[in-house]
Amino acid sequence: MATENLSAALPAPASSPAYPMARPGYGKRSTPGQAPRRADDFALLPERERYIAAFIDHLPEGAAMNVKTLAKQLPLYGQQAISTALTALSVAGHLRRVRRLVGAGDQIRWVFRTFWSRTAHDNERWAAYLAAEDASVAETVPEVTGAIAPPPPVADAVPAREPAPAPPSAADPACPSPAYLALAQLGRIDARLALSANDCEVLEERAAEWLARGVSTDYLIHALTSGLPGTVDVPRGFVRRRLDDKRPPRLPAPPTPVRHALVECTRCGVPGRPEALPDGLCRACRRPAPGVDTAPTPVAGLASEAIAASDVHALVGHLRELTRTP
Repeated sequence: MATENLSAALPAPASSPAYPMARPGYGKRSTPGQAPRRADDFALLPERERYIAAFIDHLPEGAAMNVKTLAKQLPLYGQQAISTALTALSVAGHLRRVRRLVGAGDQIRWVFRTFWSRTAHDNERWAAYLAAEDASVAETVPEVTGAIAPPPPVADAVPAREPAPAPPSAADPACPSPAYLALAQLGRIDARLALSANDCEVLEERAAEWLARGVSTDYLIHALTSGLPGTVDVPRGFVRRRLDDKRPPRLPAPPTPVRHALVECTRCGVPGRPEALPDGLCRACRRPAPGVDTAPTPVAGLASEAIAASDVHALVGHLRELTRTP
C-alpha cells in the first residue's frame, strides 16, 4: 500500500502570461551567473519557501513582486506568510530588494526592484553585484544633483566611523606638520631659501593655508622655489611675500556623491547600503521580537555552529526555525 509523502513540497503553479506586471522599470530582475534551472532547485528550503521560490523563479522579468500581488496568485498562503517567506529567501541569499535612480535630466525618479537569483549568494557576492549595478546606473544618470529628493533615513546597521585623529600639533617638534616639512625642505632644494627652525614655525600657518586649499606639498615647494632672483638677502621675508602673493584660489568642495542604488530591508523597507543590511535585513528586523525567548535551543545552537562552518544543511535548519509559524 502506497504511503503519502507528507514532506514533499507542493508543486509550484506555472506562471500565467496574465500575471500582473509592474510598471516599466519596476518589478523582478534576474541576476547573471545563475545555475541552469533543475528539478531539485530550492530542495533544501522549507516547504513553503520552496513553493514560493519556485513560483517566483518562473515569473517573467518585470513581474510585480509586492506581497499583495503574490498573495493573490498564491491562494495557499496569505500576505503575512508570503512576507515571512520572502524574508527567509532573503536570508537564504536568493533575493534583495533595491531602490534605484533612473532617468536623466529633470526626469529622474526612484524605482523599486527585486533582484532574484535562483543560485543563492552570500552577502559579499550580493554587495559586489549591487555595487556594480550602482556604478552602471551612475554612468547613465550624470545629472543627479542635491535637488533630488533623498529616500527615507538610511539603515544604521553599520556603526559610525570613529573620528579621524587630530593632525599633529605644530608646536610638537617630534611631529612636524606637512606645511612645516615643506618649508624645511626649501633650503635643501635651493640654498637661497634656507630657513631656520624659527622661520619655519613663523611661516607654517601661511603654508598650511595653501594645503588647506587643496594643493600638494610638491606644488607649494615648486611655487616658492621657481623663478628666484640672483640673490635673496632675507629668505624669511621673501618666502612670506611669496606665500601671500601666490596664495592659490579657494576651490569649492566637490559635490557629495549620490548613491544611485540602495538596498531595502526585505521586511520593513528601510533603505541602506548593502553592507549595512546583511541578509537583506536592517538591524531592527534582525532583533528578536519583544517577549520572544532568545535563549538558543539545542537545535538552533547546533545550527549556528554549523552555519559558521558554512554547513548548508544547518542553514536550512536555521531557516526552518525562523519560518516556523505557531
